[in-house]
Amino acid sequence: MNLPNLLTLSRIPLMLLIIALLYPETEPSFRWSKSFALFLFLFAALTDWLDGWLARKFGQVSDFGKFMDALADKVLTLGMFTSLLTLGALPIWALFPILLILSRELIITGLRLVAAGKGKTLEAEKIGKLKTVIQLTCISLSLAKLSVESDFTFIMSEKSLGLTLDILDFSTASTLILATLITVISGVFYLTKYWRFFLDEEK
Repeated sequence: MNLPNLLTLSRIPLMLLIIALLYPETEPSFRWSKSFALFLFLFAALTDWLDGWLARKFGQVSDFGKFMDALADKVLTLGMFTSLLTLGALPIWALFPILLILSRELIITGLRLVAAGKGKTLEAEKIGKLKTVIQLTCISLSLAKLSVESDFTFIMSEKSLGLTLDILDFSTASTLILATLITVISGVFYLTKYWRFFLDEEK
């Protein structure tokens, strides 16, 4: 197991740790748990770029790494979206776009598994990478709001706090809508390009 693959797989336990930090604190002494969760998520998001860069730099690109990179992205983003919705960090209307994102990711994962069964590995396309970046940005903004609400109220004035939370609310909603649109578009792109694997056609 090389370093790029370890970084890829690390996104899954990191997600579980982030979610644990987001739940209501049982001890008030751990005041900065939400900010620490944001920091860990930003690190997990960074590994999405770092693992690919290291793999290319040291000639460690593999079919396993390509497949797991895409899968780890989906586990991270879907796990975070679901948890943020459950915790009330995202508004109830976010359920519909999150379900669209979930549906797309499950369909494309199924397509990748079918292709893998035929000895083919579907590499991430540029639109798929863009989709992931916007999803990660949306989650980061939502976590930033939780961090400000939990850890910075005592150092910000009521006016600046309200303005900051409004900006984060608007930015989170905007990026979620954009992420949903690009996610659906990229799903249609993948299905159009690789539908032959479902039809059992030879490339």
